[in-house]
Amino acid sequence: MQDSYRKRMSLGQDGNALIQLIVMNAVMFVILKFIFSIYLLSSSINVDAYNKNVFHWFVLPAELGKLSTRPWTLLTYMFCDDSVFRFIANMLWLWGFGYILQDIAGNRKIVPIYVYGGIAGAAFYILAYYIFPKLQVQIPTAFLVGANPAVMAIAVATTSVEPDYRIFPMINGGIPLWVLTVIYILISFAGIPHGDSGAYIASLAGAAIGFLFIYQMRRGRDWGLWMNNLFDWANDLFNPNKKRKAKNPRDEFYYKVSGTQPFKKIPNITQKRIDDILDKINQQGYRLLTDEEKEILKRAADKEDL
Repeated sequence: MQDSYRKRMSLGQDGNALIQLIVMNAVMFVILKFIFSIYLLSSSINVDAYNKNVFHWFVLPAELGKLSTRPWTLLTYMFCDDSVFRFIANMLWLWGFGYILQDIAGNRKIVPIYVYGGIAGAAFYILAYYIFPKLQVQIPTAFLVGANPAVMAIAVATTSVEPDYRIFPMINGGIPLWVLTVIYILISFAGIPHGDSGAYIASLAGAAIGFLFIYQMRRGRDWGLWMNNLFDWANDLFNPNKKRKAKNPRDEFYYKVSGTQPFKKIPNITQKRIDDILDKINQQGYRLLTDEEKEILKRAADKEDL
């Protein structure tokens, strides 16, 4: 069953939000670099023309006047980059933390946290340039690019869910996840004296959103519900033949009733039932399985051992 679950989360499988995020970043990076190469090969056009005509229409400007003419940059900047090394580093960190988040919280949290972290980073980036006098003089030329705030949100959210999650178990029982997060934060903020202060403030905002997302989720408020519902609606719109399994009110009542059960319900194990449970783990995480579904997995595992 573990092999089946990991196969569903492997490269190229439908519904893998982590892979979709990485692919979107990679496609945008390749497209922009391809256009940049065309500009470089042109004898009559220089790099400044590329930045003015192409690149600056995808990155987030610090100036509100420019932002009003290109509001889509609130989203596009977190999928763009102009540095190869920063892009590779961000994708590696996104893969590492995102894979763990999928494992412990399901597949439907990654995109909302990524988007919320990026938007929060954009808002605080612009706010910082209008608040701090040393940054105000740079407003006309300052811009934010890269997935740093969004990836920071994923990292902090993953650690907030399960800080003692162990990685590399072969090394003395494993390294706690929070240690990896501390290393990532130290690396990310190591260049503060020489970097863009607004960009580091944006990363802090992304980290705060990652923590708040999990904090609210623990209290029963899912900030990503509307976003996932929107994605489901769009997916169903382009896949009319795909039917979603409706909840049976009688089954819902069975799980909500309190008190002593009049009988013990022993579910029948079928391959379809197991596949449905694995899909639920994929989408929502193991913690949201019902007692019946956990019992089915346990009985299926015992059956495999026999």
